[in-house]
Amino acid sequence: MAEEAAAAPEAQTEAEPKKKGPLVKIILMVVAVLLIIGASVGGTLLATGFFSKKEEAKEAVDAQLEKLDDGHGGEAKADGHGEAKGDGHAAKPGEEAPQKELVTPEADNQRWKFNYHSLDKPLLSNLSGSRKVMQVTLTVMTHYDERVIKNVKTHELALRAGILDVMRQKSEADTKDPDFRKQLAEEVRLVINSLLEKYEGFGGIEEVMFTEFVVQ
Repeated sequence: MAEEAAAAPEAQTEAEPKKKGPLVKIILMVVAVLLIIGASVGGTLLATGFFSKKEEAKEAVDAQLEKLDDGHGGEAKADGHGEAKGDGHAAKPGEEAPQKELVTPEADNQRWKFNYHSLDKPLLSNLSGSRKVMQVTLTVMTHYDERVIKNVKTHELALRAGILDVMRQKSEADTKDPDFRKQLAEEVRLVINSLLEKYEGFGGIEEVMFTEFVVQ
């Protein structure tokens, strides 16, 4: 009985390795199957050119980015039909697209904003055949550019002399006319333009306004 009891543990110990053997084989078989599947998938991807397509796509994206970096300010804009808009001269490869020249309008033929200028000092003159005097302060207006005002400033002494000649010819009776100031302003405008044309070749004064007008 003692021998049988001693033999039982030995039999149990020998059975344990036998149980572990099949489990190890199963694990090895699973690993082998996974390796075979992985190799098969990798081979299939290589055969179909999967990796080369990814590389080509990356190169195409890089090429587009380089074109965008090189084309700022030099590429013609495309219209709704995909055609490039330009001045009719297509740029050859490696050449910059032609740029349109800026057109500067002729200043003498181009009207601008209102430009005003007041003469520095009032003009004072005796009325013809009267002891009364007439004093005016006037402003000129033009739609042309600053060159007209510059000419007025340059020749202001000559203009003042011409305006005083017109004022001296007016009598006390003239000043009583309801339209006297309007008529005088037109006569002064004509004199100013006449003198500017004489000295500069161009008048340009379109209106004369009295900001002060006194007869006493």
